[in-house]
Amino acid sequence: MVPEKAQERCSKQVQDFSRCCKESGILMVVTCQKENSALKECLMPYYKDPAFHAAGKMEHLRKREELRKTGIPIKKRLWKLPTWKYSNDAQ
Repeated sequence: MVPEKAQERCSKQVQDFSRCCKESGILMVVTCQKENSALKECLMPYYKDPAFHAAGKMEHLRKREELRKTGIPIKKRLWKLPTWKYSNDAQ
């Protein structure tokens, strides 16, 4: 939970690093050092922040409690069924 939230907050650095890795292929270890450093610099404060971890833990516990109550994971509960629009024009 914490890594996903931190990556959301550092989305620009994640995108830059991902793009560099895709473009560089096997040479990414050498060519993407700048992007990797920028990503680490952005993520580390979140990984070291106890309040950030506590918030992630509370969210995880809330989701687990909901799962135990309903038996349905939150992701599946949030799925929406497609809505179909019917036209009276077709005759």
